[in-house]
Amino acid sequence: MVAKRLSGVPASGTVALSNLVANLKLQGIDIISFSMGEPDFVTPENIIESCKESLDAGFTHYTPSAGIPELRKAVAAKAFSDNKIHCTAKNVLVTPCKHAIFMSSLAFLDPGDEVILPDPSWVSYEACIRLAGAKPIYIPTKVEDDFIVDPDLIEAAITPKTKMILLNSPSNPTGSVMPCNTIKRIAEIAIGRNLMVLSDEIYESIIYEGKHHSIAALPDMFDRTVTISGLSKTYAMTGWRLGWAIASENNIKELDKLQTHSISCCVSFTQPAAVEAITGPQAEKDAMVKEFKKRRDLAVDLITEIKGIDVNVPKGAFYLFPKYESKVKSEIFCTKMLEEAHVAVTPGSAFGPSGEGFFRMSYAASEEQIIEGLSRMKKFIENI
Repeated sequence: MVAKRLSGVPASGTVALSNLVANLKLQGIDIISFSMGEPDFVTPENIIESCKESLDAGFTHYTPSAGIPELRKAVAAKAFSDNKIHCTAKNVLVTPCKHAIFMSSLAFLDPGDEVILPDPSWVSYEACIRLAGAKPIYIPTKVEDDFIVDPDLIEAAITPKTKMILLNSPSNPTGSVMPCNTIKRIAEIAIGRNLMVLSDEIYESIIYEGKHHSIAALPDMFDRTVTISGLSKTYAMTGWRLGWAIASENNIKELDKLQTHSISCCVSFTQPAAVEAITGPQAEKDAMVKEFKKRRDLAVDLITEIKGIDVNVPKGAFYLFPKYESKVKSEIFCTKMLEEAHVAVTPGSAFGPSGEGFFRMSYAASEEQIIEGLSRMKKFIENI
């Protein structure tokens, strides 16, 4: 009775592993988990207080489907001040980030269309593309190149069926940050071949070296780009499920059409809190980024001591994507590590064909967990 569109779509590898880890912990097993892409910090207090105030004021009903005007205005102002994207509130749709990717796939892809994306990429991109009836075309990247996609390979992969290029910088799962010259070259290709770009920039504020660049800010790119970002990673607000899409007015109207027939609108009382997050004090956000960098350096130092591991130094997000020497498939490798070492990491194969032979480790964990977890990992890998 299941629809055929689901036949080629696997369950989320990251969520499935998280559920398994939760079950093992309930059994009393001491698991150190580096599997989920979630900050271990608490949402800053000023944001929480704003939400409480909205609840106390009875702000618990429907909002406009595209979001409250104050939040759309704040997002537009942030996009211009931070990323030089020329937009107004009319160009903003308030929506959960993953939902924005899902809706963008449904809104702009037809069955048979092709979408070019770097490999490895976040697990849900392929699922969203396939649910729209389109086909993902992976462009392999290499650890020795810091997983930066080659624009020439993108151009070579374009066919008459190509509709969209999907970008994610900083990247999940690799932490790579795309250089400005690479983004400019991809923009030239998109303009020359009349393609859309879907740019997932959810980790835009978590950068340690280099600078974030939004492709929508480049000349002639705004109308053909959907830029997605949000609050979950930057402000430790994953459970709030709140983000946004920025695009031309016409494209926002099409996305909003889908929103009205799906979730209707985002949760009302979280939206004033989102305004507070964007416009209020940023000290805690900055402190979190500083702490993530400290943890990255610790994790890189410790994991490079493990024989048979090759890892680059990611410039953003909070992931390592190490390559291991064993010929064991990554799903088996990671399952054995969980069973024998009680350390949870995500199989690289969950992120695309080029991810085989790798695993993703989130260092959004305490220093104590990183030290203990990598000690267990070292013993496990050396034993095999």
